[in-house]
Amino acid sequence: MADPATLLLVTILAIGLLLMLVLWVKLHPFLALLITAMFLGIASGMPLEKVSAAIQNGLGGTLGFVATVVGIGSIFGQILETSGGTEAIAKTLIQWFGKKRAHWSLSIAGFLIAIPVFFDVGFIILVPVVYALAKDTKKSTLYYAIPLLAGLAVTHTFIPPTLGPVAVADMLGADLGWVILVGAIIGLPITIIAGPLFGTYIGNRILVSPPPHVTEELAKGDETDEAHPLPSFWIVSSIIGIPLLLMVVKSMIELFIKLGYMHEGTFYEVASFLGHPFTALIIATLIAAWLLGTRRGYTRKELLDISTKALAPAGMIILIIGSGGAFKQMLIDSGVSDVLAQLISKTQFPPIILAFIIAAAVRIILGSATVSMITAAGIVGPILDAYALSDMHCALIVISIASGATILSHINDSGFWLVGKYLGLTEIQTLKSWTVMETIIALGGFAFALLFSFFV
Repeated sequence: MADPATLLLVTILAIGLLLMLVLWVKLHPFLALLITAMFLGIASGMPLEKVSAAIQNGLGGTLGFVATVVGIGSIFGQILETSGGTEAIAKTLIQWFGKKRAHWSLSIAGFLIAIPVFFDVGFIILVPVVYALAKDTKKSTLYYAIPLLAGLAVTHTFIPPTLGPVAVADMLGADLGWVILVGAIIGLPITIIAGPLFGTYIGNRILVSPPPHVTEELAKGDETDEAHPLPSFWIVSSIIGIPLLLMVVKSMIELFIKLGYMHEGTFYEVASFLGHPFTALIIATLIAAWLLGTRRGYTRKELLDISTKALAPAGMIILIIGSGGAFKQMLIDSGVSDVLAQLISKTQFPPIILAFIIAAAVRIILGSATVSMITAAGIVGPILDAYALSDMHCALIVISIASGATILSHINDSGFWLVGKYLGLTEIQTLKSWTVMETIIALGGFAFALLFSFFV
């Protein structure tokens, strides 16, 4: 093993190599992370056969959990999307709140919908609702779009089973139940601040009308699918809540056992089994397939096609997460994690702050939230063993990493262009609205996580 100074230099060079491969060479993040991991191992003096073994172990160890959760979760979300569950939530909430408070209902709808559905999919499905409201009320499109985007972004960032938090939680060894609970507690007030409050502010200052080409889309959006009408709001909401409830209950029972209020037994074993992410998501997916699929006229062939379609976009993200696991394993096997742990413990630098800084730096330079989360988790995860952290503290570090990976979305982020294109914004308008909203979410999430970390 090389000396500590050399290992630190190699780590800095490895991160620089990762950025160069993605930004300049335009290599896919999956390959870039694997190459970076190899460079780190070789440059730190590891035997070549151990370099290959570390990559294999890192990939396998990460994907064994994450790939299963992402795969089941993708099918679950696709069923909700195809059945009209996402539209049912949005339209029902707008009816309850009324058009005057529709921006609040869209924020809540985004918060719920992003739990099972990918961020960009949820936005594309519901953006016609934003257009229709803006057209009817003569308000700026941003008045309604920002609350929807904030709800989607907060859940996408903080609450499993969305991809980022699941991957980071696995790499840090954090309990998903606690991440869900902490993410929801932190996420709700941030959704209000970044959504309806900021949306009202920016919507009154940047007047943007729906793009001219949306007239036909609005007309199509009003048509009713007689074969598959929208499902019940309560059914959809209950189905979304099933896996979250099961995982949170499992975590709470484990906490009560640690505190001595309960004892292990048959009830704990059953709750632990049902609350495992695999079981909880399978149960929710089967119920969704029955209630939103079979009972509403979908054939078995249609449900099979829905499941197949769901796995296509998830595959590449799974590979990126797996390569991040290989990078993390290389940090451990090369001895870099031990050096970092000793260095940080001597400076008394809290890992929750380090996690945010690393994720934010990669995010601003690289643009990809997923790669930013994976990189930060790969560096921070191995050094957490040097600290006696509670389950909740680990969950807060997950939130800190997710927050850093959300900050300052700009021209190198695909989300920046997605939002700008659909809302008909200029680059300056997108920076003033979408970028500021993302930064509010990032700073708010980090501030709450840091504050709570002093009490757990």
